[in-house]
Amino acid sequence: MIQVTKTYLPSFDEYTAQLKRAWDKGWITNNGELVLELEQTLKKYLGVKHLFFCNNGTTVLQMALKALDIKKEVITTPFSYVATTTAILWENCTPVFVDINDQDYNVDATKIEAAITPNTEAILVTHVYGNPCNVEKIEAIAKKHNLKVIYDGAHAFGVNYKNKSLLSYGDIATCSFHATKLFHTVEGGAIITDNDEIANKLMLYRQFGHVYDDYYSVGINGKNSEFHAAMGLAVFPKLPELIEKRKILTNLYNQNLLPLGLIRPQPLTDTDYNYSYYPVVFSSEALLLNVKNKLAQNEINTRRYFYPSLNELPYLTQKYDCPISEDISRRVLCLPLYPDLETDTVAKICSVIKTNL
Repeated sequence: MIQVTKTYLPSFDEYTAQLKRAWDKGWITNNGELVLELEQTLKKYLGVKHLFFCNNGTTVLQMALKALDIKKEVITTPFSYVATTTAILWENCTPVFVDINDQDYNVDATKIEAAITPNTEAILVTHVYGNPCNVEKIEAIAKKHNLKVIYDGAHAFGVNYKNKSLLSYGDIATCSFHATKLFHTVEGGAIITDNDEIANKLMLYRQFGHVYDDYYSVGINGKNSEFHAAMGLAVFPKLPELIEKRKILTNLYNQNLLPLGLIRPQPLTDTDYNYSYYPVVFSSEALLLNVKNKLAQNEINTRRYFYPSLNELPYLTQKYDCPISEDISRRVLCLPLYPDLETDTVAKICSVIKTNL
């Protein structure tokens, strides 16, 4: 079976060489040498002031809302993975969904102001598939209305916008380092800010709210281990190679599929992309389901990513109409994309799609 994604693993020797450093010290968690080194490496790469390596990409969203003291309404996107909405609900805040645009499938920044109420405290939106949100427009709205901005950058590692890391925008940005991501630590995530006061809160939140025997605040266990940091340190040097391989496969898909009339999200100009996913939008849901079924019959796995539109989650107490997100979510399909995917396999996938359009 060809999977829609596949974890990149460095050589076993490369991983164990990093791991041995922690093994020899007998220090395998609680901000060990490898965790600290990974954080410094990532801060330098991203050009950011504060970065905390955490246990996953959902915990960091919850920490972000807590650190910014968000308690009421949060404007958010309906087109994302469910964790974006779940984090808001988990923190007992109210998600207010604003529809997406039909170009890059990010939140439509021109519709945000109409959704602001006296209870609005923050904007939490996703750089979908690593395509930048309209960060300038969102920043201007946030300043005008005194709102905080959190970017869910789960797909954004390795993306630069206007020569800056996409993860450097907003009051806080978060990232996922799950095994399926371009850069991964098996399980993991990061939370990023340039604000010293916020950073101090995040440091405490990640480790139960205390430093040794001095207790300062509430907190959770958001730490990650030396085992996970070792994977990150082994994967990181491979990043340019991994992006280049994904770019080659993306271009091959484009050459075969775009002439067939399939639609791809269009990123903003001035974007250096990371080629993290390959989504295509079909003309109808029925056609998508037929193609998905035919690919499965050929042992090719795909994913309806993202489906459903999050404003349609059954456990929400308030309903919002987001017609563009609802439409795109029914018609979008992510095709297999990972560094060691064979070009012959891409050709086969394209052939199956072409035959069933």
